[in-house]
Amino acid sequence: MKYLLTTLVLILFISNSYSQSSPEDKLGAWYMFDATHRVADKWSIKTGTEFRTFEVFDNMNLLFYYLGANYYLNKKTTLTISYCYVDIDRSYTISGESHLYENRPYEQLSYKQDTFKIPLFHRLRLEHRFLNYKHTHTTLHRLRYRLGTKINLNKTLFLNVKNEVFANLKDEVFTENRFYAALGFNISKTNNIQLGYLNHEINKSNFNRLQLGLFIKTDLRKKTK
Repeated sequence: MKYLLTTLVLILFISNSYSQSSPEDKLGAWYMFDATHRVADKWSIKTGTEFRTFEVFDNMNLLFYYLGANYYLNKKTTLTISYCYVDIDRSYTISGESHLYENRPYEQLSYKQDTFKIPLFHRLRLEHRFLNYKHTHTTLHRLRYRLGTKINLNKTLFLNVKNEVFANLKDEVFTENRFYAALGFNISKTNNIQLGYLNHEINKSNFNRLQLGLFIKTDLRKKTK
């Protein structure tokens, strides 16, 4: 835990060193809660929430909720369907019709592999975005591909590194990329806390973000004696 606290203090110190007013010059934050509830050998339920701020403790601009179901084809491959509700306020960066509500169902394929004893995690997601402004409504579709790895440092600590590329299915294709690196702390065999750095490139803007997440797993299957 002391490693996480040291990392947090360092990030907050860097945050205070940012003095300009542009959102790109601020260290913002993404706070996450993610839960997976195993209900059968082949099925689990996915729930979670996330909120994002333009500064570490101020100017919240996004609330994100999701609910989904995972189907395990085998030990390496998982299929997911999910629904997300997103409340976005971009008035900190743009004027005019800046507030929107988004309904976002998606389908997803996840695959695990080991390459030279390094675990690799692939995730391919197809999203359907129904964007609702006050006076306009837009429907968009996009693909997301994420490649990541998790490296155990000891029984308690691990590193989580991943990069995700976004591809829109119309207009300009590649407008977004996310790189993430975090130090994780295992609370138990199934629960962990992760504290890391996220670089978010979107629409020719570049944002630096602290990311703090709590990830839990529960097993609701009936135990056999």
